[in-house]
Amino acid sequence: MHDSPPSDAHGQLLWTPSAEQVRASGLHAYQQWLAERHGVPAGGYEELWQWSVDSLELFWQSIREYFGVVGEGDAQPVLGQREMPGAQWFPGTRLNYAENVFRRVGNDPASLAIISRREDAPLRAMSWAELERDTAALAGRMRAWGIGPGDRVAGYLPNWAETVVAFLACASIGAIWSSCAPDMGPGVVLDRLRQIEPCLLLATDGYRYNGKHHDRSAQVKELLAELPSVKRVVHVPGPADEPPAPDWRDRVDWADALREDAPPRYERLPFDHPLWIVYSSGTTGLPKAMVHGHGGIVLTHLKTMALQHDLRAGDRLLFLGSTGWIVWNLQVGALLTGASIVLFDGNPAWPDAGALWRFIGEQGVTLFGCGAAYLANCMKDGLRPRDTANLDRLRAINATGSPLPVEAYLWVYDAVKPDLWLASISGGTDIASGFVACAPSLPVHAGEIQCPELGVAAYAFDDAGRPVVDEVGELVITRPMPSMPLYFWNDPENRRYRESYFEIFPGVWRHGDWIRFTPRRSAVIYGRSDSTINRFGIRMGTAEIYRVVEQLPEVRDSVVVDLEYLGRPSFMPLFVVLQPGMALDAALIERIRTAIRTKASARHVPDDVVQVDEIPRTLSGKKMEVPLRKLLLGTPADKVASPDSMQNPRSLAFFIDYARRRAAA
Repeated sequence: MHDSPPSDAHGQLLWTPSAEQVRASGLHAYQQWLAERHGVPAGGYEELWQWSVDSLELFWQSIREYFGVVGEGDAQPVLGQREMPGAQWFPGTRLNYAENVFRRVGNDPASLAIISRREDAPLRAMSWAELERDTAALAGRMRAWGIGPGDRVAGYLPNWAETVVAFLACASIGAIWSSCAPDMGPGVVLDRLRQIEPCLLLATDGYRYNGKHHDRSAQVKELLAELPSVKRVVHVPGPADEPPAPDWRDRVDWADALREDAPPRYERLPFDHPLWIVYSSGTTGLPKAMVHGHGGIVLTHLKTMALQHDLRAGDRLLFLGSTGWIVWNLQVGALLTGASIVLFDGNPAWPDAGALWRFIGEQGVTLFGCGAAYLANCMKDGLRPRDTANLDRLRAINATGSPLPVEAYLWVYDAVKPDLWLASISGGTDIASGFVACAPSLPVHAGEIQCPELGVAAYAFDDAGRPVVDEVGELVITRPMPSMPLYFWNDPENRRYRESYFEIFPGVWRHGDWIRFTPRRSAVIYGRSDSTINRFGIRMGTAEIYRVVEQLPEVRDSVVVDLEYLGRPSFMPLFVVLQPGMALDAALIERIRTAIRTKASARHVPDDVVQVDEIPRTLSGKKMEVPLRKLLLGTPADKVASPDSMQNPRSLAFFIDYARRRAAA
């Protein structure tokens, strides 16, 4: 694959943790414990990572021991079966996710567990004692309704404290949680929930976003009509100034569901008992319904949040995202560390562009997570949060969802805070965590992800299945991870599961991303390998082109599509969203083409540059490259993408018209 020349700032050293910062980290404490308990030398991160993948079973056993995971049964063997797919972790162990969330609540029950901000209600602070009380009350009511281990419970709720309570209550009794954000339309929700047949639905009648009320009463009624498996719906009220509760069948008020106190009680379940079902984007066809287990998520989220992201008791984490994105699950996982979570529901730019940054300062957020596009947009808007918000307590920023542009790295250190740990991370819904992410002991280089996560045997493979360094290859995982899906729901004989990850390299997980590992084991993501552009025999990831194009101050967003197809001439259009008031004239088109020619590849200069109002994106904010390619190659629009699975479905209209004009030309 083509390796494009880096921009001048790519790889530039931007931040190095001080010796004091490293010593204060959870990773340092773990390494000291590991040396004393298991005789593992306390060297640098790369040595620790190598040990963690070479001694995989001892590593995951050490995570269980170090964090004092609560459970019962035999801790050996760690791996009953090693083959992928089908690895079997801790087959003799029983535990419960929710019990481990609350395992230290007695230490300081009055301390804050959740701070919840909504556009339609006063700020809410919830102590650990309150969270456990409400969780136990709802779990007791669920048991009274006959819900138990293995039953499915679904949420159609925003990023509210009630959603966290509902999930933890569900986990307490061994029922299986599944969540859809209320900005999802009924069609996309039914594509998910029909597959799993939930017996209980928790839903809101509305929410506020960007200062406007969004009524969901009719949508919930439609869901209930199409889901006969649902025996009850718990109504979680939306904006307080809206009309009375909706007329839904089998409705129970949230307040009634929590009315009676119940003692906390946690069903200890097999390590691989299903915890939740999460979904792929489902832009074409039915989304994959991926099942993760209690034990695998407990261990992985403790490792990821406490060691990789350095969350500690007393910290406050805010991860910007909806309940339909896996970052919500990861955010809730922070409770396992004893940290508090700060839930931000609403438009981060309402009532003005700096609203979220001021809120971060006011609430003393120590770790802020968001999609990379949010930081890039703040940069393009010329924001300088350090001038308008008190960010003294902010220690780290995580960016995910897409590669973070080099220019956004530079912007953060200039406009947000110079002494800050900025971590670009990459993982997936598939594993509910990261493959390559961050470590508090490592420096930050512009445009690079710091490291592979501990216990993650991540490599770049060439076409022959050989590991390569400092070359772009397929991101693969060569050894099992506890948070890999147990299976896909309704997937007989794991057929779809195998096709998704194990078809190219048997026995090795292929994730579908292009990646390059540098000699120091940092990483650069080059985009999805299934949307690779192959022009004249030279392959290039789309992210390489976006890095160049979106570096231009006039360009706010972009998407490129390769329309090379058997029997047809190659044609590659580039679609750009410009800054407000900008127009795409001949001079700007030439600047775009020159930038790609000189900074990326002369063979990947677009045949056409087209201005559009919006780039189509999935609900989790990813550019819809593959669906657009199918559309522009002639696939009917209704076969390409479900509008309900999109963030901005109206954006497709331009591309449908463009495809028609191309076909008629």
